[in-house]
Amino acid sequence: MRRCVVVLVLLVLAAVADPVWACTVIAVGKDASADGSVIVSHSDAGPDSRIRVVHGRTHSPGEMAPVYWGIQDASLPLSDDGEVLGEIPQVAETYTYFHSAYPHMNARQLAIAESTTTQRPELALEKGKGEQIMTIEQAQAFALQRCTRAVEAVELIGSLMERYGFLPSSGDGSEALTIGDPDEVWVFEVFGVGPGWTASSGKPGAIWAAQRLPDDHACMIPNWSIIKEVDPNDRDRFRVSPNYLQEAVDRGWYDPASGRPFVWQEAYAPLPQEYATSRFWLFHTTFAASRGEWPDRGLGGDPYAGMNQYFQYVEPLSIYPFSVRPDEKISVEDVIAFQRSTFEGTIYDLTSGPQWLVPDGEGGYVKSPLATPFPGRDLRALLELTYRRPVARHRGHYGMVTQLRRWLPDAIGGVYWVYLDNPYFSPYVPIYAGVQEVAEGYQVYDPESYSDRSTRWAIDFVDNLANLKFQEAVKDVRAVRDPFEARLFDGQAEVEAEAARLFEQSPAAAEAFLTAYTRKAMEEVREMFIALRGTLIVKYTNNRE
Repeated sequence: MRRCVVVLVLLVLAAVADPVWACTVIAVGKDASADGSVIVSHSDAGPDSRIRVVHGRTHSPGEMAPVYWGIQDASLPLSDDGEVLGEIPQVAETYTYFHSAYPHMNARQLAIAESTTTQRPELALEKGKGEQIMTIEQAQAFALQRCTRAVEAVELIGSLMERYGFLPSSGDGSEALTIGDPDEVWVFEVFGVGPGWTASSGKPGAIWAAQRLPDDHACMIPNWSIIKEVDPNDRDRFRVSPNYLQEAVDRGWYDPASGRPFVWQEAYAPLPQEYATSRFWLFHTTFAASRGEWPDRGLGGDPYAGMNQYFQYVEPLSIYPFSVRPDEKISVEDVIAFQRSTFEGTIYDLTSGPQWLVPDGEGGYVKSPLATPFPGRDLRALLELTYRRPVARHRGHYGMVTQLRRWLPDAIGGVYWVYLDNPYFSPYVPIYAGVQEVAEGYQVYDPESYSDRSTRWAIDFVDNLANLKFQEAVKDVRAVRDPFEARLFDGQAEVEAEAARLFEQSPAAAEAFLTAYTRKAMEEVREMFIALRGTLIVKYTNNRE
């Protein structure tokens, strides 16, 4: 009977170990970045990784804009955003932006990153249980169509949530955004108001607050609220919905007579869970090791350390600040490296457990070449691995790092560095704000039908083949990917200088140049990974002993 219970527990753990909350967001202020740019990033974005350019246009008075449910649905045709839930008034002119499951950047150097967060169950909502119609991805699209400044986007998204009601689209979670322009970053958090809300009630359809990131700070959102105390009178640093405090009072989550300060994070988010605190810890020990007394979660050479409950600290969430001044200024490449993290050398490293040790033939043990930081559910159940949610994920969909720079024209200053599928494998390619069309391979993806035309499928193919002999196969991938990516970064200044020269003569010429450059890099990625799959299957085929 005991064996049956153990197997049942393992199966249950395997079923719940892959939560909806998967995105990691980092934002860096202009005085905290290595080159003076504002950086906004998003890893493990939504299922529809296809990217298309939606060109700006003018609109007639009285036009209405549809509000969609289905923007994240990769099974729909590229230009089909799903069911229309309602309409809002259209504006006279909309800006060009890059559309995907979670739209990230527009042609005016406004960028938005998203992280689904956790909220109290009383605030959760399912579609159809109220009149709420505004998903976070739809609000992002509206902001990119209509705004050029981060604070302007904060106020627009907040007003849309209040008026039309926040509708969760990733499970029943709340949402957090980092919204950046070349000058500043704001963190926007929104919680639901639960089922039964009606637009005619006169009450806001959401609870939201936003806080400005200090220019010399960086922050990270690991699917958890990071805003703490709020001062609505300090409009240089905060924006809030009219019910930001009263909802907590009415629901018994905060007592003004207690004498305790109102802490937004404590009022609306439940007790923290390790999939979030582990990434809080990693961010602060990576970028701000000297700024606090962070827990020790290194392995110290002990493969059993991750299994030892007497070794692991359970820290209060309050030790992690809203934002932190980094020890050293952060580059785009630093953020990319963080997005590729699998907690190497820590108790959360899925390749570090004793399950992966094999005899070395000399009386000792070594890590198996099969050890992978991305074991699927079946392998985790077989090896009895406790799932630890890394930053990089094999079910990563897509993600990005945006680089926003005031000293360059928008078409050149905004760079949308994009990866597909899994950042641990995928190269990042630059999509400049002036790009007019992306390569076909980045617009093609059907999760139910493989195609060589799809860059995401090409990368996913290699991601899966690597499990034939992971520790060796990843070296083959890096040997091809890293020089390609280094060439893009090393040549960035030269490309931008040529684009700037062309821009002075003709903005359209600069846009055509950047479009051709981006499309060529994208096509190289597809060809690279189609070739890599041939390399891996030949080197690691099971026809060999």
